[in-house]
Amino acid sequence: MSEKIPYLRVGTTYYKTIEKPLISGDRISILVRWNRETIVSDHGKTYVSSVPKFDGFCCIPEHLEYRQIVQGFYNIYNEIPFSPSAEREDLKNAIPFSLNFVEHIFGEQLEMGLDYLKILLQYPTQVLPILCLVSKERATGKTTFIKWLKEIFGLNMTYIKGDSFGSQFNSDWAAMLVVAIDEVFFDKKEITERLKYLSTTNKDKLEAKGKDREEIDFFAKFILCSNNEENFIQIDENEIRFWILKINPIKTENTEFLNNLISEIPNFLQFLIERPFSTQKKTRMWFSADEIRTKALQRLVFKNNNKLESKVIELLYEFFESNEDEEINVVPQDLLNMMNKMFRPTYWTRNDIRNLLKENWKLNPQNNGLTYIRYDIDFAGIFYQNNSVGRYFTIKKDFILNKYVELLN
Repeated sequence: MSEKIPYLRVGTTYYKTIEKPLISGDRISILVRWNRETIVSDHGKTYVSSVPKFDGFCCIPEHLEYRQIVQGFYNIYNEIPFSPSAEREDLKNAIPFSLNFVEHIFGEQLEMGLDYLKILLQYPTQVLPILCLVSKERATGKTTFIKWLKEIFGLNMTYIKGDSFGSQFNSDWAAMLVVAIDEVFFDKKEITERLKYLSTTNKDKLEAKGKDREEIDFFAKFILCSNNEENFIQIDENEIRFWILKINPIKTENTEFLNNLISEIPNFLQFLIERPFSTQKKTRMWFSADEIRTKALQRLVFKNNNKLESKVIELLYEFFESNEDEEINVVPQDLLNMMNKMFRPTYWTRNDIRNLLKENWKLNPQNNGLTYIRYDIDFAGIFYQNNSVGRYFTIKKDFILNKYVELLN
């Protein structure tokens, strides 16, 4: 049997397939440019004529019927490391770790989560929502989920830091199936807009240092992980592209959990293939806006678009926690003064607060200026009182406590 030739020629350029060692002890196969003269020097002039030749590169994502060569072009999309199991056993009982883990990540949306993974496997070009895994707590499994998907999809998935996404150069991830972005904190609206655009487009510009921009087919799905549940990204109340899941801590630690997941991958892939979809394609991102609307999304939207209300609620919650009063009388300037001391100086005005009280909370001020107890905050954060006169609003303790619970949930 002849030895496999590690070289290939694409267009007029030679490449060598090399096995790059990883810190884990594994190896990955990558293409590296190779000089023709070096090949001749190492193997002789006649050897070069046996090197396979291709017209160019292409990127055709396929997992179940993968082809390295497509109509004379060399496919840079990689074959996944595992093949579905050929055994027709009771697959559900053969993948306990996998099913429990998917349920941990997706919670009540387990079936949708399995649909998401099935689409990644069987329909890699299908547009999907931007999946966001958030939790301010540690040991939740967010990182394990990314590592598990990396094991499933191999070199077709990568993960980058949040600050790398803002770079103009994208050659290291533009042709990937899944791009996981860890430690996400996108405080600029333009980054959010770029992410939204990429999540639904089928074309993008590949850009590398020292090279001309090149238009490519784009099919990447984004997974964001963040420890900041409330404002890791700037989105508005009409946003329909983000599927945000709050991940709870894992109750019992298992140091071999990832290895257990990896051992089940062949059976899990077969399970996904045989399992029918629980949802139907309703939008270009498969799932409808109602299906991916979660409490975590609603909370993020509220925090992004109702910052004034959330700050007022937080302020008044602190007041009622530190006092036995069942209500408080305030004019808009009182709230503004206290907010500027409790938080850093704000850019809101008395009119903003008045509109919140009247339009959002449906409260009405007194018809005439009356004497009331006015509260303020000293620089130690302690509430103190004095007398004042004004057309004050009355805010009940129960009203604020209910608002605060809504804010948290």
